[in-house]
Amino acid sequence: MKKFLLALLFAPLTAFASEHVHLDKAPVNLEDYASIQRGAKLFTNYCLTCHSANAMRYTRLEDVGLTKDQIKANLMFATDKVGNPMTIAMQPADAKKWFGAEPPDLSVIARSRSSDWLYTYLRSFYRDDTRPTGWNNTVFEKVGMPFVLYGLQGEQVLKESAHGEHEADAKPQFELVKPGSLTPAEYNSAVGDLVNYLTWMAEPAKIKRMEVGVLVLLFLGVFFVLAYYLKQEYWKDIH
Repeated sequence: MKKFLLALLFAPLTAFASEHVHLDKAPVNLEDYASIQRGAKLFTNYCLTCHSANAMRYTRLEDVGLTKDQIKANLMFATDKVGNPMTIAMQPADAKKWFGAEPPDLSVIARSRSSDWLYTYLRSFYRDDTRPTGWNNTVFEKVGMPFVLYGLQGEQVLKESAHGEHEADAKPQFELVKPGSLTPAEYNSAVGDLVNYLTWMAEPAKIKRMEVGVLVLLFLGVFFVLAYYLKQEYWKDIH
């Protein structure tokens, strides 16, 4: 009975450990507006076909230096009004039929999954003929999502470890068997831009909020000094 209770107690920890994967550090810089703009272009061209971003409006891209005309000319393919949210035409029932599940909305995916997870995930697809789509992923095993960026990265296969199988807690090794339109370095940079955009999209006001927070803390610091000396002056006859 004690062994059974101990097994139940440590089961969640065992499950968590088995799902552990190596994550690479994402090159996120929310002050790099050029990178965010490039990432937005990749997102609207490759992701927005299946994944919506309903909490994000096209007009918000003006915050990273784009004009309404640039947004309309380069990023708007599913609507004609720059103030509209980033929705998709695909119906949930069709998505479930084609992919087995409805593709998630990506408005806050960077906050729910983390930027490092996204950066590693988008660089970890490999050919797997046992899967319906022909693709698998070391970060998200048996993923149902087709690899839409394969034209950029090319096709890679997963190398086996010295023991003949991939070790989940080790950094996986891939072999590029069919180059894409980008070199490996260029592809990593492009994915970095895409993740940078997804991170910014999850909280567009983050930089402004942090700037305001610093100003508030500075104000409170100055106010504390003034309040302290005012208190000293007010109570000087008592103390």
